[in-house]
Amino acid sequence: MEQAFGNACALEMIHCYSLIHDDLPAMDDDDLRRGRPTCHKQFDEATAILAGDALQPMAFESIVQADQSAQAMIESCRILAWASGIRGMVGGQMDDLLEENRSEMRPRGTLASPEAQSPEVRLSSIHRRKTGAMIEASVLLGAIAAEAPAATRTALATYGRGIGIAFQIVDDLLDVESTFEKTGKATGKDAARGKLTFPGVYGIENSRDMAERWVAESLAALAPLEERAEGLRQIAKYILERHS
Repeated sequence: MEQAFGNACALEMIHCYSLIHDDLPAMDDDDLRRGRPTCHKQFDEATAILAGDALQPMAFESIVQADQSAQAMIESCRILAWASGIRGMVGGQMDDLLEENRSEMRPRGTLASPEAQSPEVRLSSIHRRKTGAMIEASVLLGAIAAEAPAATRTALATYGRGIGIAFQIVDDLLDVESTFEKTGKATGKDAARGKLTFPGVYGIENSRDMAERWVAESLAALAPLEERAEGLRQIAKYILERHS
């Protein structure tokens, strides 16, 4: 287990930086995170930007200083860079922000006409990258550190993608149905900002059913791992029950 600590810390550093930047006025402009002032409110915007910037190289430093083989280090860096970059989280976040301003004129040539795609396709594309890629990476980084065989990594990747989408669906539902007291952050902001969300596209009940199906598919992917994956099963089930 100890050989995975470096990868685990790296993943959390990238996740933490993304939340700091996500809360900035230029992004979601949130004052609270988990019931406490966000970084730019507690300190200032420059500090928040630099804190996020600092966490990114620290993440990769954590990987290369970990107790794992050179090949595992290379694979871990590749997976984390892919999941957190333009093909993953950052790309998904960019498209998520663009959805808030779809009615505005965009410079020709900047994007491949997202208007030609259905809301369902755009929504899936955003969250497979913005949320799903990092959650998939979280289980793959553990598998790489443990030098798990290819079949196990494939099963874990399927699991990670499934719970990633389920997590986002539940997050969207909480924004509609929950309160600040339960979530520790403002709710009802997604609709006000014109965000593309699962309840907005599919409705509340259908969204809840979708989350349950994604979790079921994730659990099915873990079947070959038997009792070794019990902790991951509990995480998947918790996603459907969480209130914050």
